[in-house]
Amino acid sequence: MTEIPPHPTRLSVADRFLMPFEDFANLCAALAIFLLMILGVLQIGMRSIFNAPITGYIDLVELSMASMAFLGAAYCQRVGAHIRMELLVGRLHGRALWVAEIFGTLVALFIVGVLIWYSAGHFVRSFTLGDTTIDAEFPVWPSKLLVPVAFSLWFLRLSVQLWGAVRMFLNPALAPEAVVISKAVAEQAQDEIHEVMGASAGEGDRT
Repeated sequence: MTEIPPHPTRLSVADRFLMPFEDFANLCAALAIFLLMILGVLQIGMRSIFNAPITGYIDLVELSMASMAFLGAAYCQRVGAHIRMELLVGRLHGRALWVAEIFGTLVALFIVGVLIWYSAGHFVRSFTLGDTTIDAEFPVWPSKLLVPVAFSLWFLRLSVQLWGAVRMFLNPALAPEAVVISKAVAEQAQDEIHEVMGASAGEGDRT
């Protein structure tokens, strides 16, 4: 039987503090994908109808890649949408499960930390040199800045999850907080619907 904390813990406060930033970053990534789709349609229309392609189209596509690839990473980490060894981890229980989670999170923290260091260096170098794209000469540094920012947010989410995993390792009877719990496919899909549409989503199916 699990214990339910009577009031918000520091872990839950840290977890909820990160959520708006992760949601906003994920929204920006989704918006970038949507705008790129519109830009692609406009490019086809301009080239086909007016034989006048959009200037710097390829450059804009390249610059948008960072936002689409990295801004949603922390959000995916929170909801457990990254690729995980579910066949192995799903068979573990008790402290063995949390040992595996701690080990995996520590490895991820090391890798993301290295990526933050080197991506920040690339941003500083691009900003200092005034690096631009080849065709339209758009500045590159805003796109490169998104990478260490997104990775830093991911690093914070991993740190909170490590805190939650250590807490569960020390006392497996506690209610899980700020950790990824393996779920069935149908249950995970229902949770994603709630994330997008709110707590009232799916209530009609249960009545």
